[in-house]
Amino acid sequence: MTELTYLFATLAVLAGVLTSISIWAPRRLVIKGTALVTTTLLLPLAYTSMVDLLSRPKPVDLEWWLHAEEATVLGSQIQENQGIHLWLQLPDLAEPRAYVLPWNRDTAERLQQARRAAEQQGGDVRMRLPFEASQDDREPQFYAAPQPALPPKDYAEPEPEFYQPPGRDA
Repeated sequence: MTELTYLFATLAVLAGVLTSISIWAPRRLVIKGTALVTTTLLLPLAYTSMVDLLSRPKPVDLEWWLHAEEATVLGSQIQENQGIHLWLQLPDLAEPRAYVLPWNRDTAERLQQARRAAEQQGGDVRMRLPFEASQDDREPQFYAAPQPALPPKDYAEPEPEFYQPPGRDA
């Protein structure tokens, strides 16, 4: 939510600068009033549109700031000829984010295969380089994460401790 706040604050400052320029310009009072009313209507409209965009998946091509080597796919929905909707958990972010990939049959089939493999293994589906369009097919874009290793069992018995009365050296 902080990104939205910073973007809106920047927009409000820029709108204020433009309004002050138009008010102090040597124009008629009607033009100055129109500039003020336009800015007054712009701010709630801009905020509403930004908040509405929060509920929509972002195209991965428009993710400019985040760079991740891989992400966990928490959920997915494939809509043929429209897109592949993903709910991704990125490693450096606390909250998951919604993205949409452009429709590609091969990508959809790889995602389905990874989902099936993850269900059989009881693990997660992972995605390599979620924000980069790679033509490299050597490594799959989607894969089932391997099961985490169990913690090692400690079979070594501890050395018994003996009571030494004070003043006696062993």
